[in-house]
Amino acid sequence: MKLTLGFSPCPNDTFIFDAMVNGLIDTKGLYFDYVLEDVETLNQWATEGKLDITKLSYGSYLNLTKSYALLHAGSALGKGVGPLLVSKEPIPFENIAQHSIAIPGAKTTANLLLSLAVPQASNKTEIIFSDIEEAVLSEQYDMGLIIHESRFTYAQKGLHKIIDLGDWWENAMKAAIPLGGIVMKRTIDPAIIAQVDDLIKESVLYAWKHYPVLSEFVQCHAQEMDESVMRQHIQLYVNEYTSELGAVGLHSIKTLFAKAQESGLINEVEKIEQIFY
Repeated sequence: MKLTLGFSPCPNDTFIFDAMVNGLIDTKGLYFDYVLEDVETLNQWATEGKLDITKLSYGSYLNLTKSYALLHAGSALGKGVGPLLVSKEPIPFENIAQHSIAIPGAKTTANLLLSLAVPQASNKTEIIFSDIEEAVLSEQYDMGLIIHESRFTYAQKGLHKIIDLGDWWENAMKAAIPLGGIVMKRTIDPAIIAQVDDLIKESVLYAWKHYPVLSEFVQCHAQEMDESVMRQHIQLYVNEYTSELGAVGLHSIKTLFAKAQESGLINEVEKIEQIFY
């Protein structure tokens, strides 16, 4: 059986899926026609139901629980992993709403967190996440909402941190921060969904077993990135919650849904057990 699959070219995702999509583990009759795209493209495709399996932002998943089931494996969730709001020149937190902001996508969890932390900030423009640092440095925008590997490079490029939205979330909500998850169409047999969930866990274990070696699959899709940054990226975003969300992960997701409803961003909150297969 062949399934379509989408994930990002970032080291954490290629690290997670390498063994599964490249035949390094036994996929038990399942084959994957995969595509690598930036997270906002994947979010948009999810709203269109384009792929059988996809990585997407939890901020996007808030409105897609009826069509996609969340898997227990593959999530990017934890502490110290949140998006950062940065600028070329220091800007006080209380003045954020007066400035233009480049964001990595309206449906990203990063933008959801910014909307919760600074609801009055409305002058936002969506651009590809990897272009945000340069867009702020060239003064196209006053501020940039950065994600992924940019949190390791912004300071050396001369950018200033205004707020770490991960820290804000953790301190305000007393919960880990759910960034992105893996979902599958609910029209697929639940037994197949469970099989894929298990394969992702096995793929993650395979990757860690061979670490610190970085496979060609990981390196070729992050070729603009220094190897030390790749390792920081993997070690930060592929953690104990990636193989299994567990109680901490479930609590963080439930908290995110509740805050989104409280802020009027979604109409209702699904019972946590109903978002899975």
